Amino acid sequence: MGGMKKPVVYVGIAELLTLEGAVGKSARRINESDLGAVAGGCLVERDGRVAWVGRERHLPREFKGARAARRVDLGGAAVIPAFVECHSHLAFAGSRALEFEQRCQGRSYREIASAGGGILSTMQATRAASKATLRASAQMRADAFARQGVATLEAKSGYALDAKGEIKILEALGGVRGPRIVRTFLGAHAVAPEASDAADHLREMAKLFPIIRRRKLAERVDAFVERGYFEPKLIEPYLREALKFGFGLTLHADQLTRCGGAELAVRLGAQSADHLVRITPADVKRLAASETTAVLLPTADLYMDCDYPDARALIEAGARVALATDLNPGSSPTFDLTLVGVLARARMKMTLAETIVAYTLGGAFALGLGHETGALVPGRSCDFAVVNGTWRDLFYAVGANTVRATCRAGEFIAGGGKSRA
Repeated sequence: MGGMKKPVVYVGIAELLTLEGAVGKSARRINESDLGAVAGGCLVERDGRVAWVGRERHLPREFKGARAARRVDLGGAAVIPAFVECHSHLAFAGSRALEFEQRCQGRSYREIASAGGGILSTMQATRAASKATLRASAQMRADAFARQGVATLEAKSGYALDAKGEIKILEALGGVRGPRIVRTFLGAHAVAPEASDAADHLREMAKLFPIIRRRKLAERVDAFVERGYFEPKLIEPYLREALKFGFGLTLHADQLTRCGGAELAVRLGAQSADHLVRITPADVKRLAASETTAVLLPTADLYMDCDYPDARALIEAGARVALATDLNPGSSPTFDLTLVGVLARARMKMTLAETIVAYTLGGAFALGLGHETGALVPGRSCDFAVVNGTWRDLFYAVGANTVRATCRAGEFIAGGGKSRA
């Protein structure tokens, strides 16, 4: 039935970013010309895909007229590829606002965790929450992302740390509507209190791989590779086992210490290595020479009061970079894309063009979707955001969301446009 629908022609676009040049460079070493800006643009969607893109005055005859296509007027807005939020802990229960106060008064993340706070604090609340409660809260957060232009949203488990709870979280995430949800199993987030040690915990979590794969509860596997949690030598066999089941890999890598997480991610062919605060010049070279996307999470660095990753070194070496919020209740309790982008520009010295590509095509590559979304070129999913004013005002004012509508595969999941004959 989908093939019988008329194409949709989006008109009234003052500025359209296609990211055609960024596609040709696989989102590496971006400059402004790679944004593929089109004045007086027009976008054609057919069966959820981009069928044509260009200037409205060049619209092919096959799409002209009410019999050929439905027209939607976007009223002189700018249109950009929809954002891809590639690192979020979407489903959790409870609050860690008191821990934030403790960190502001000088206590370290490790000190709070050793006293029973941190991930284990959220674990207790999440285990106690029902699946319906987790789904409802995750839906609220997903809706907040959609209103900001996000059409693809990664969502991790990891706040139950036992078999029953991790499955519950993944099932809850499966009920979230709106953005395209990419589920990631993060059983190796911390050592469960029931486990005798980290190795014992990993053995229990690995038993879930065949269940998750058979029930299609997640596409990827993640791990917190860090001293005091899961160090590379210990976690590598677990991750190799995940690969045998066909999962994509991503790693929390080198956030608090340089323990070899990025090196491990590259060696295993992970889709992404995330955080990367403590990487070395050798790690930068490894990432640049690989297909592993470097995911930078500056709001986590802000909340943790630590250094920011060396984005300029990564970009200039040729690494592919993505940005995300790291939404979680402890170290980054925010889903504000504007804050991420402003920190990327002001603290990591990324250009606006680099920031836009990092939050679209770069994020898509980080999720293994680099040829599916993240740009508005023919054949890709028709995922776009409608922006009031000009795209040049993006990631400029914190809290000022200029997105008025978000479209995923040809369907508006937030806001909309005005149809006309």
